[in-house]
Amino acid sequence: MLNTKKIKAISLDLDDTLWPIAPVMVRAETALQDWLRPRAPKTAQTLSHTAQRLAIRQQIQQQRPEIGHDLGTLRKEIIRHVLQNENEDTGLVDSAYDVFYAARLQVELYEDARPALAWLSARFPLVAISNGNADIRRVGLGDYFAQGLSAQNLGIGKPDVRIFQAAAEAAGVHTSEVLHVGDDAMLDVMGSLGAGMQAAWMNRNGQNWSHQDQPHVTVADMRQLCDLLA
Repeated sequence: MLNTKKIKAISLDLDDTLWPIAPVMVRAETALQDWLRPRAPKTAQTLSHTAQRLAIRQQIQQQRPEIGHDLGTLRKEIIRHVLQNENEDTGLVDSAYDVFYAARLQVELYEDARPALAWLSARFPLVAISNGNADIRRVGLGDYFAQGLSAQNLGIGKPDVRIFQAAAEAAGVHTSEVLHVGDDAMLDVMGSLGAGMQAAWMNRNGQNWSHQDQPHVTVADMRQLCDLLA
């Protein structure tokens, strides 16, 4: 059961909690391929094949595990790898990544997200925790958050308890005083429970819970979360 009296800060996941990530990534991949097509057509063609792209990503992650949490570097290495294999200009890597990342930041919030963030941020310090590489300032949400933490910047990601501990420290409270809100059962819920936080599972799609440990509360959207905390 959620104990609202204990909550002094809230940490929030971003992708699929505040906005749907699938259309964002489709748009970013398309923008990258469209930009590459007149400059490196063979690379654009290779990257347009999802299975091939994912296989290259997995290969690079295995070869360079130290960049596993740095999605920007990982993406650049994928582009560089394909350019090299296709004998095309590797000097395009940085510009190509800039195109991809600009599109990756063009998120469309769930309808309930912005009003809820305004309501919550007026009552609690909010800290973003993401394994992705979205920038809360560049997506237009910086005013709502005390800080944004990412696996890319910290070198650790959810469900590692240290990223949750860092969020509590950023908010100036103990982990037991934080409510973490996120959509991923393992990364968000189990990770935050392991760190001693209360956990709210953002279940927008009516999925079944499959773990023994339970979230303190399940909500269908951010509006319902606000109602619980009112």
